[in-house]
Amino acid sequence: MSNTFDSFGLAEPILRAVTELGYREPTPIQAQAIPVVLQGRDVMGAAQTGTGKTAGFALPILQRLMQHANTSASPARHPVRALILAPTRELADQIHENVRQYAKYTGLRSAVVFGGVDIKPQIAALRQGCEVLIATPGRLLDHMGQKTVSLAQAEMLVLDEADRMLDMGFLPDIQRILHALPEQRQNLMFSATFSSDIRRLASSFLNDPQVIEVARRNAAAENVEQRIYRVADLEAKRAAVAQLVRERQLSQVIVFTNTKIGAGRLARQLERDGLNAAAIHGNKSQQERLATLDSFKKGEIVVLVATDVAARGLDIAELPAVINYDLPYNAEDYVHRIGRTGRAGASGLALSLMTGEDERHHADIEKLLGRKLDVERLEVPAAARGRGRENDRDRDRDRREPGAERRARSARSSGHARARETAHPAVAGYSNDPFFFEPYVPAASSAEAEAPAMAAERAGARRPRRAVAALLGGGKKR
Repeated sequence: MSNTFDSFGLAEPILRAVTELGYREPTPIQAQAIPVVLQGRDVMGAAQTGTGKTAGFALPILQRLMQHANTSASPARHPVRALILAPTRELADQIHENVRQYAKYTGLRSAVVFGGVDIKPQIAALRQGCEVLIATPGRLLDHMGQKTVSLAQAEMLVLDEADRMLDMGFLPDIQRILHALPEQRQNLMFSATFSSDIRRLASSFLNDPQVIEVARRNAAAENVEQRIYRVADLEAKRAAVAQLVRERQLSQVIVFTNTKIGAGRLARQLERDGLNAAAIHGNKSQQERLATLDSFKKGEIVVLVATDVAARGLDIAELPAVINYDLPYNAEDYVHRIGRTGRAGASGLALSLMTGEDERHHADIEKLLGRKLDVERLEVPAAARGRGRENDRDRDRDRREPGAERRARSARSSGHARARETAHPAVAGYSNDPFFFEPYVPAASSAEAEAPAMAAERAGARRPRRAVAALLGGGKKR
């Protein structure tokens, strides 16, 4: 295992950029992956989130492309030679920022394309030429359809967070992209977990890959301290968040909720408790989300309340802690949530709150991790529980929600097979946080538009229609 980045034989411009970023010793996934990628071999790599997978594939890719580096202004001299696919906009943008920093002295260009934004600036960027293209699958297919990008000279392909891509139903998109690439290329696939589906995907396009697995699958980072607290009820949960932030003197923390409504409500309550808090979820505009993330990264926001849109792709340097306000419906999301802290070898803290209704989720997490997570009792003063109370209708929404609707929402949140079985294939596996979890998708067809109604009907959530006149107090004359 290499102890320094100098030992990899990276070019001086790349080493200069890495040194400026403060990289000193490679992480285990970097130490094992970089030499193999430099040899030109296919790689199937798994590591816990936050262990430095991006540098593990980006640095050797840039090194292999150095032979093509040039300062020419001609776009023809800068064709796409490496394609990096990511499942979400946030992750794609984060990878692009890292690649841009690594390549700043090399003469190699990079670009990123993802949906939910105007395509015209992306077309302009692609016309300038780039050796490294980072993309979400849907928007890349859109560019390919408009012939604004060519992959004819691509030499390398990376699938990052491949498990999430499958969860989100991207397999058909990935297959279309694979068919458009040259047959002779180097393939790299990185994932936080190695499921049987992932292994089947790997066997379909990887050529005798070197398997690199630096930790057992679905494991939580050992350098993250995990504590689970039982509180009396939902009202006590909100007060418990403020109490933990203050008692542990947390300068920055991400608090995860299971619903968009819950995220917004909790952020407002925490602000009334005197904490600088903000929410990020799919109901906010892209500009609001980006501005909130930027403020949080700068330390201007102490508490970022988020749905699972932030469970992957966010890279907050030295984030000290995360709090699970809600235990996730899907146990694997617990691993990705707490992976936001304790990144790249640093220590981290993961605190979780639970009530009696969360027993099943707690058991699922223990089963996934293969270890027992002891539950401690957290007493919340009655005065603190009374502050920031909202109206009963909003506060009790989750408790009053019919079981069928709650199960349907759980399936949508997990994005796994159970949701795919009840949805139209065109939208299979998509989350109910569309901005972050869906790629760019053209205007929905009539079949796609009917899919949510079909799923609701199966879940028993459809209600009989009533005449408009009756709703307005009218009806048939007697």
